[in-house]
Amino acid sequence: MIRVVITGLGAITPLGNDVDTFWDNIKQNKCAIDNITKFDTTDYKTKLAAEVKDFDVERYIDKKEAKRLDQFSHYAIAAAKQALEDSKVVVEDVDINRFGAYIGSGIGGMSTWEDESRNLINKGNKRISPFFIPMTIGNMAAGNVAIAVGAKGPCLSIVTACATGTHSIGEAYRLIKSGGADVMLAGGTESCITQLGIAGFEALRALSFSKDKDRASIPFDNARDGFVMGEGAGVIVLERLEHAQSRGAKIYGELVGYGSTCDAYHMTSPAPEGEGAARAMQVAISDAGIRKEDIDYINAHGTSTKYNDENETKAIKTVFGEHAYKLAVSSTKSMIGHLLGAAGGVEAVICAKTIEDGFMPATINYKEKDPECDLDYIPNIGRVKEVNCAMSNSLGFGGHNACIIIKKFTE
Repeated sequence: MIRVVITGLGAITPLGNDVDTFWDNIKQNKCAIDNITKFDTTDYKTKLAAEVKDFDVERYIDKKEAKRLDQFSHYAIAAAKQALEDSKVVVEDVDINRFGAYIGSGIGGMSTWEDESRNLINKGNKRISPFFIPMTIGNMAAGNVAIAVGAKGPCLSIVTACATGTHSIGEAYRLIKSGGADVMLAGGTESCITQLGIAGFEALRALSFSKDKDRASIPFDNARDGFVMGEGAGVIVLERLEHAQSRGAKIYGELVGYGSTCDAYHMTSPAPEGEGAARAMQVAISDAGIRKEDIDYINAHGTSTKYNDENETKAIKTVFGEHAYKLAVSSTKSMIGHLLGAAGGVEAVICAKTIEDGFMPATINYKEKDPECDLDYIPNIGRVKEVNCAMSNSLGFGGHNACIIIKKFTE
């Protein structure tokens, strides 16, 4: 049986542009949500977002090359290079035909799309950049990462909205388990804090209109009124166990289970009672070959929208029964907002660090209990406790549900 382990972590986030900084801020219950600075929000109801700050793209990409890439690719390359460096994989020592990248984006190069649309309207078709298409299309995160690190194995860009990052990791795990690769970079990336991105989600009534930075992204809180947009990238290195052991790699944890389902119900609303999400969790537990009682911690999708949080809570109860009330559940979106296609990648990094450090992050700024959301959401203060098995949920528009389970590694 092929086992799959996590040997490297990389993250570009609103709470820090490397894993150590990000994790330290998570442990300190810091909130990255602030006023939008990327454009003038005068005509917008939405005033807040969780922006990546002080990101130096030239640490990872040549200045000239960076100008030919959208920011979602910048973030992906940076997180991937961090993860690869952390793993200490030497590319020259691996079979590059068995080294690949599954890195997705929910939307792709939205800022470039906006800029070039303005050029078309204001200056005409002859002023469109020749790099417009390769900068914009969603597959270029995976493609550009592969180019940057020399990975010639399987390379895919999965697009399942907010489940993208978790699906990318799950499918990379399946690929290694099936014998199709030795080393994979996997995760998600997103950069959609733009005029069109905010306007679109605002029109859907999906965003919080709160002007209070500490009461905008409040998952599971009775006063929640929508999600807060975030941005960034989370990428991990997945590796065949024997391959990792042969080079003496540090192992953060073992990826043991993956579930993928579809609601087949509605474009944006979750299925009643969280039925599809429940099936994804059940599939992941079955795939892992563990008991539901073995799960210590769930990093919930927890978007801070009424229906997501309520239905995810119901799904957890469906799967875990009485054990649901013994589980620790939190949403780190309370600190960094919702990173859309990057969310699952960043939250996989969090789960790996949770297991490594024995620390469960909080759901911060939690005040008002919702009778429909009555689990232990680790309110406000993170918790020091050994975690042997962590679950991460991601649920996307279109009814896409993804769940992964990471376990403390034992020989």
